Amino acid sequence: MSGTVVAVSSNGEYSFTKPNRDSITLLAGLGVEGDVHAGVTVKHRSRVAQDPTRPNLRQVHLIHEELFAEVGEEGFKVAPGELGENITTRGIDLLGLPVGAVLRLGDSAVLEVTGLRNPCLQIDNFQDGLLKQVVGRDEAGAVVRKAGIMSIVREGGVVRPGDTIDVELPSGPHRPLERV
Repeated sequence: MSGTVVAVSSNGEYSFTKPNRDSITLLAGLGVEGDVHAGVTVKHRSRVAQDPTRPNLRQVHLIHEELFAEVGEEGFKVAPGELGENITTRGIDLLGLPVGAVLRLGDSAVLEVTGLRNPCLQIDNFQDGLLKQVVGRDEAGAVVRKAGIMSIVREGGVVRPGDTIDVELPSGPHRPLERV
């Protein structure tokens, strides 16, 4: 399974959106160089308030570009970086990946998938009603989160738009993604 990097984004300040860049540098065990969410321990404000010593399983946020077309059908206009992701992808079912899947990006960067992004009310502050489009319920009533996945950096490297993403699934039984 493979896909493509559509855009890369980062921001050194807390802000919901992240500006697109020509490239980002992933740092092993930390995240995106210069991004406010990079670090060994949690950096998202809500997580820091709960326990600032917990490991940062949300170093790099990825969203599939296909989500933008889906919400576009409901009248929302979203571009890469606007939902706070670091890497916008095309051609990979990110939400269908299991915990521990490995993503190889560009020449040397390696990410390990840790779980689902848990969308927050800031999405409605960005565009009223958008939160309902990225969080819903399936036929059985279970919560469905569509706002991308989170990962940690196993091996650093530079990532650019146009880079290939190769997916390696873990061996053994696959665990479905849960919010992290």
